[in-house]
This record gives sequence, structure tokens and C-alpha cells, in this order.
Amino acid sequence: MTRKIRLRSAIGPMSFLVAVLALIAPASAEWKEKVLYSFEGGTDGATPAGGVVFDKAGNLYGATTDGGSNNCPGIAQCGTVFQLQPPAKHGDPWTENQLYIFKGKNSNDGETPAGGVIFDHAGNLYGTTAYGGSGDCVLLGTTVGCGVLFQMKPPRTKGGDWTESVLYSFKGGKDGYLPQGNLTFDSAGNLYGATLYGGGYGSCNAPYYQYCGTIFKLSPPETKHGKWTEKVLYSFKSGTDGASPNGGLVFDNKGAIYGTTYGGGNESGECGTGGCGTAFELNLPTKKGNAWTETILHRFNRNNSNNGLPSAGFAIDGKGYLYGTTLGTAFRLDPASTKSGRWTEAILYTFNQEAYGPEGALIFDKSGNLYGTTYSSDEFHGTAFKLKPPNQKGGAWAFTVLYGFTGPPDGAQPAANLIFDNHGNLYSTTTMGGSGNGCSFHGCGTVFEIMP
Repeated sequence: MTRKIRLRSAIGPMSFLVAVLALIAPASAEWKEKVLYSFEGGTDGATPAGGVVFDKAGNLYGATTDGGSNNCPGIAQCGTVFQLQPPAKHGDPWTENQLYIFKGKNSNDGETPAGGVIFDHAGNLYGTTAYGGSGDCVLLGTTVGCGVLFQMKPPRTKGGDWTESVLYSFKGGKDGYLPQGNLTFDSAGNLYGATLYGGGYGSCNAPYYQYCGTIFKLSPPETKHGKWTEKVLYSFKSGTDGASPNGGLVFDNKGAIYGTTYGGGNESGECGTGGCGTAFELNLPTKKGNAWTETILHRFNRNNSNNGLPSAGFAIDGKGYLYGTTLGTAFRLDPASTKSGRWTEAILYTFNQEAYGPEGALIFDKSGNLYGTTYSSDEFHGTAFKLKPPNQKGGAWAFTVLYGFTGPPDGAQPAANLIFDNHGNLYSTTTMGGSGNGCSFHGCGTVFEIMP
């Protein structure tokens, strides 16, 4: 099973399909877009690895897959963690500060981030790199490491340096290999994430990578200056099980974990030999020390609507409904009823030439509308879109393109989730585009704002 990895920055019998036709609105210029920063491709970074997050002061933070330094072993550059400071005066440019340049496997440090960063309550940043660390994973004959989970501590004094620490280096066997996507905190301060490979089961991309991926938990030390502890909660097996899980896991109010896998599940050949992907649930052990248990909620099936190969996690609403995207659809999974015991899928929208290829997770606004991005469009270099729920039960969701990216010097090919500020503006990144010329004529990527 070959998993699409973006590293320039890497229907089952138990469910039925409820087709819901969606209204199609023409490409819209109702929202305005502004490029806040264009990456140059040198020490400032290139190809944002995920979206961005705000701190309490209104600064934005993220990671880049490339740039920073080119002395890391393997197929990509070392990557960076960055901060963007808003201008003191309206209309002035945002300022980029380079918080950290990864040093790579040769320094037992991470390299090549493949997801964004998140904050804890103390203001520390956390993220993962796809390669690097002390693991002995080999790619194309070069030892590149198996990836790390890192922490960035803010300076004690204003203007000081942030401090990076590797909390865990993946090993790649029964342990994970190549972590990707965003991490998630639980209420106790434990971190949860996914690795595309590793876990000890199945064969998903041999000989380049081993095994079919994991869901892991990283727990903080119980004593001061102690070590963080990693535990694999579940290892995917491919076949009718999932394979190559995406990050961005979500919890329900009982502590169960929900996510998607890019492959596995349906092996009818519609998505190649690796399957069309799954939606899964991991339930907490009933007794301390027991294993987490996996339930496959849905096995995707492309049919004629490209309803397969999900590349991002879920958004979850207050009723426990799950919302996500596949290669060609936006969908909802409705919780299992007591009577049927089955989760059911509803297609909210089928993408077409106006906007296609969603890769980031969906987000909600306060009114229940969904927002996301697509990587491509026949007219644009990717889009930001809105899905509005129907006014009556059984009605159609209304789809609107909020903004179409036009390519350099504008952004191009967004592949991460959006976030809101307090004024209802949207922020994220594009993997290409911008005014930077240190990568290629496609640009090195941007951080952008979209305003109603």
C-alpha cells in the first residue's frame, strides 16, 4: 500500500450510504485574502508542514518541512519552527522570527516536520518531525532516523531564544515510524498522534517503509526532569483493517479516540491494492493495563464519487457526529443507533472541477458551518471553501468557494486546516506560491489571512 506523503514540505457491509446532493455556488470573491508572509526557501524555511496556531498575544506559529539548513541526511532539508508577529501599525507587514532550525539525524535531532504545532497551557509548543532522531530507519540506503516528537520552550526573558528538546525518538519496528499530522492533548496533558508506518504488522510500502502505522500516546514525566513515556495504543494491520493513519485525532466525551486511515479497509481494487481507507474508533481499556480496542466505523469505497483515501482527521460536533473529507467528498458519520449498532455515512458534498482534492481537516464556526481547503481547482491553485448546513432535515448543504488562490505572488496549493481569530477571519498556509524565489517558479509557500 503506497501512501501519498507530502514531504516537499509526504463501503463495507456494515454501513450504507445516504446520498445528499449539495447546492453548487459559483466561485466566489466575497472574501478577501492577504498573504501575511512568503517563505524565501533559505534559513527562513520553505513549504509549511501544517497550519498555524495563535498564542494569547496574537502571534502565529507553525513549522516548515524544508529550508532552514540543507545538511540533514535524506531526501529533504532540515525544516524549521517559525513565529509570525502582527504589525504594530495596521497595514504594515507581519514579521517572521525563526524559532528553531532542526539539525537532523547526525545530531540525534529531528528533521523534516510533517505536521503543525500545538500549545500546552504553559505556552510550550509541541510537534513531530518525519525523520531524524536516534532511530536507525533507512531510506534509499541512507540512515535518516524514524522521526521524533519535540517540545519548544519559550524564552524566560523577552527577546531570548526558544529551547528545543526531543521528547521521544521513534524506533520504527513495533514502535512507530514517520509521525505525521497534528498532535492532540487530552485533559491530563498526554499527547496523542499517528505514525504512517511502523507498528510491527502488515506491509504497506516495502521496501521503502515497514509496517502499516500506529496510534501512540506520549505521557509527561511523573517526576521533575524525568523522561516522557511513549506507548503504542494500536498498530494497524492493513487488509480489512486500516493502514497508514492520519494525525489530527479527536476525542468524544467518554475518552474514545476517532481518526481515519489513508489506506486499508476495502481491498476491492478500486483504490489500488492498498484499500480505500477507514474511519476508526479506539476505546479505552476496561481495566488498567489492558489494551485499547479498535472498531472500524466505516470502510470507504470510491465508486463513482472518489469517496476514498481520506488524508486528514475529523471534526466532531456536540452530538458525536464526525465530519471529514476524502479524495472527492465531504462526509458525515452518524453514531451507531442502539437498534442497528451501525454507524452510517452521509455524503454532504461531492467536489468537482470548481474545487477538488481536500487535504486538511474541516473546522466549525459557531453557527455550525464547515470550512476547509482544497489543493486544486480547474480555475485556481487551490481554494478555501464553506459548507452551510440545510435549513430543514434532509435538505442539501450549500457549498461556496470563499477564495481561489492564484499562485505567485499569491499562495498556491493549501493542504492544512484553517483556524479562526476572534473577528471571524481565517488563517492557514499554502505549500507553494508566494513571492519567495528560493525554491522554484512555484514559490516556497505562504501564511495567509482570509477576511469576510
